[in-house]
Amino acid sequence: MAISKVIVVGAGPSGLLLTLLLSRAGIHVDLLEMTSTLDTNPRASHYMPESCLEFDRAGVLDEIRSQGFSPNGVSWRKLDEAKSRLVSLRNPDPLPGQDNDAAFRHRMVCLPLHKLGKILETAVLAQPTARILYGYKVIDLGEDPAAQKPWVKVEITPQSQHSPPTSPKIETLSADYIVACDGGNSTIRRTLFGESVFPGFTWDKQIVATNIYYPYLSSSKVDYDDSQFFVHPEHWHMVAKIQPDNLYRVTYGEISGGLSHSDLLSRLPQKFQTILPGNPTPEQYTVVNFSPYKVHQRCVPHMRVNKFLLAGDAAHLCNPFGGLGLTGGIADVGSLFDALLGIHTEKADDSILDICDQMRRKIWHEVINPLSSANMERLFKYNSAEEAMEQDEFFKMLKGMERQAKKVEEEEETATNGKEEGEKAPAGMPSLRYDMTQHYRT
Repeated sequence: MAISKVIVVGAGPSGLLLTLLLSRAGIHVDLLEMTSTLDTNPRASHYMPESCLEFDRAGVLDEIRSQGFSPNGVSWRKLDEAKSRLVSLRNPDPLPGQDNDAAFRHRMVCLPLHKLGKILETAVLAQPTARILYGYKVIDLGEDPAAQKPWVKVEITPQSQHSPPTSPKIETLSADYIVACDGGNSTIRRTLFGESVFPGFTWDKQIVATNIYYPYLSSSKVDYDDSQFFVHPEHWHMVAKIQPDNLYRVTYGEISGGLSHSDLLSRLPQKFQTILPGNPTPEQYTVVNFSPYKVHQRCVPHMRVNKFLLAGDAAHLCNPFGGLGLTGGIADVGSLFDALLGIHTEKADDSILDICDQMRRKIWHEVINPLSSANMERLFKYNSAEEAMEQDEFFKMLKGMERQAKKVEEEEETATNGKEEGEKAPAGMPSLRYDMTQHYRT
């Protein structure tokens, strides 16, 4: 039986993307968002090829590329005077006419999250089968056993600026399925499992994320890539260009131990003078955003509870180093869309959602959690950058890749990729995507 309606809760990137995919497939969707508008904080976002594939399926990849840029690569560096590269990965640009070739169509692109949100919102609003309902806050949920449909009770705040203040209205909305994309503090997750049930742990590290304009960073005097991570037991950090106008994201580790927001802010000038090239003083840069936060590694016991489904940060969390949290959330959406589409087109029954639940949690536990943890730990766990290069398997793998690339360039042995007999190419990162269409009826 065709799906009559899906309710998606949360208008972040996962909720917007799922709403867009479903509505383009002819499924009616109500997207509920408790706030009055999209988040406009310019958070960094690098979208890996797997995410770009999903954007392409949703018809928005070209617009994302037109507003963003493809980063030239990423490096891991030593915090010395020269900010020396230890290892790096390049992101080659296509030659003229190659933009849509298979090798380049889904190459990494960078665009701040609030701009992605606006692109997705515009695309959703153009769909006749989709509505975005701002000011709709979920306060309760349940299932109607007679109708076999889930429902949410919502508190509706009037959105008109010209109307006099009124008390919020309470309504109950139902659908065939309700999908929680309402973030790390998900009301739906906490109601389904309990306030304290979110297995995993919180890192004992204080993270500070900033967005800054610092002209010296983009000058010819600084040999920075578009993204770099610095390996240091105390001053570990990341610097990444996030907009074509040279807005940079600088995220760094701070001392743990209960420092207040104002304490952390007061320490920023000394921190920047220590970690940034040119050892700048405050008049040389502009801080656009300053956000201290804690990071977590957590995953729900189930991503399906009857007719309630969970995706993205509502279902799992990981630290931001390496971008696996957002990439994993977008991969959740891709799998969930195919599962729901299979039900809608009668190519699969409801049990496909159990497989989706199992496989998405499996990928988090076996790929996202260990890789994201290693991405963060390798920045601070070694006594020196030299020790990291000697002991860290990831760095050794990248060094091997650099040797192979150099061999190819020098010997131009394209037939064998420049590898000596018996030498194996390093394996790439395991895929975060899972193709649910393989479970359709044949």
